[in-house]
Amino acid sequence: MKSEWTTYTVQELIDKEMLEPPMDGNHGEIHPKTTDYVKSGVPFIMANNLINGKVDYSNCAFITNKQASTLKKGFAHPGDVLLTHKATIGRTALVGTEYDTIILTPQVTYYRVKRGISNLYLKYYFDSNEFQQTLANWAGSGSTRAYLGITAQRKLPVVLPPLEIQTKIAEFGRILDDKIELNNKVNENLYEQMLSIFNNARRTSAWNKHKLGDVLIFFDNLRKPLSSIQREKMAHIYPYYGAASIVDYVEDYLFDGTYILISEDGANVIDSFGHPLTQYTYGKFWVNNHAHIVKGSNGYSEALVYAMLGTLNMQSIVTGAAQPKINQANLRNFEAVLPESEEAQVLSELLNPMLQQMLHHDQENEKLSELRDILLPQLMSGALDVSAIDL
Repeated sequence: MKSEWTTYTVQELIDKEMLEPPMDGNHGEIHPKTTDYVKSGVPFIMANNLINGKVDYSNCAFITNKQASTLKKGFAHPGDVLLTHKATIGRTALVGTEYDTIILTPQVTYYRVKRGISNLYLKYYFDSNEFQQTLANWAGSGSTRAYLGITAQRKLPVVLPPLEIQTKIAEFGRILDDKIELNNKVNENLYEQMLSIFNNARRTSAWNKHKLGDVLIFFDNLRKPLSSIQREKMAHIYPYYGAASIVDYVEDYLFDGTYILISEDGANVIDSFGHPLTQYTYGKFWVNNHAHIVKGSNGYSEALVYAMLGTLNMQSIVTGAAQPKINQANLRNFEAVLPESEEAQVLSELLNPMLQQMLHHDQENEKLSELRDILLPQLMSGALDVSAIDL
């Protein structure tokens, strides 16, 4: 019964030894710098690495084990709940088992459960509109200096039903998230198949060198960045894409349809193999000026472009040490062994259905996410009895 639910502050949960004191990353001179980053090691997690409730290790920075051992705090472990509290406010993630330890920046706080709390419930509670609005108001969201420090976070409210109900609510969310994750894994497999098809065709055909500008149409001139202050005032309807992911939602759109986005600048613009960071889009969306936006030409569909880019090592055209960048001129002039128009059309026809399957899974995930985001708040508020949900 809802009468059994209690609202605590974070500090009260610490005092009751239900939570460990929350902790963020290292400040000041000890804070790792971009010059410290290495290709592999201990993940160094920033706010923009928290994507869709998970930690995105594919685009994060890494530091050496030796440097990690010199840090004083910010060590998060599997099962910890992460919450961003500086500039980018309110992103969450549950730390998985990929790494024993990850290091947080001062933008991110970890919450570590001791007893009486489901960590997954806590993560979903942090995602709730009620908590997000409180966090945004207290942090001064809408300002580029939005911030809620560790001391202030201890005053945040946490609504806790009995542990049994927490677990059932969390299980409902987990079932939906597992289906979303399954769709994502199927998409990853489809993408690997697309890469394999392209690579096999290249090995067995007599292709010639071409500049990417010969097979790509650029729409960079239509991009328009929006500040966080501008976005804060908007209804959250359409995806707002950044260099490597959706970073927000806005009330209007610039593009409609399937395009390929190529990271232009940011913490990373290529992966560990030198391949550019890419995204595909569908439907209506907005894109900022940190990603090139392209379509294929001369027989190249967007599916073929997406597969092609995933096989090219572009390390040679990355400029900038502190801020890596792939500018449009270098991208246009990049030469690669590519199919002629006629064979490109054949490959496009082979790859197009695979990208369409990926788009279908993405659209299904949108519906699952919408269902989760509608029902979870009702379950957590007690407006909907969890026993009425068929798990």
